[in-house]
Amino acid sequence: MIKTLVIVLCTVLLTSSCSLYRVNFEEVTDNYYVPKSPENVQVVEQLTQPHEIIGYITVNTERNQEMEDILYRMKTEAARLGGDAITNIQSNATGSWKKFPAQKFIGNAYVRANYSATVIAFPE
Repeated sequence: MIKTLVIVLCTVLLTSSCSLYRVNFEEVTDNYYVPKSPENVQVVEQLTQPHEIIGYITVNTERNQEMEDILYRMKTEAARLGGDAITNIQSNATGSWKKFPAQKFIGNAYVRANYSATVIAFPE
């Protein structure tokens, strides 16, 4: 019985997976912006109103993550910086997978990817 339980627990631990996110930011303004709630941060594709760039966010995660989760992490960090919106969202694969010798064989099988965005604030 104990042997079976140990085998089941080991199987569960070995086959379960977890997501690892690494969020980095760079603040590029000397102005102070009050932190906001992540729900108040917008995703803007085309900027039509005056704004100030206050920082850049990079989220490094597995390529198979949902964009919703990545945007939530970006919005959370943008809210901490006091941003009103994120824009210019881009993605690229990173790491040693690009240099893998069998690159033609594995194709687009990169494991990790960077998602970056610009954090902006609108003048009040």
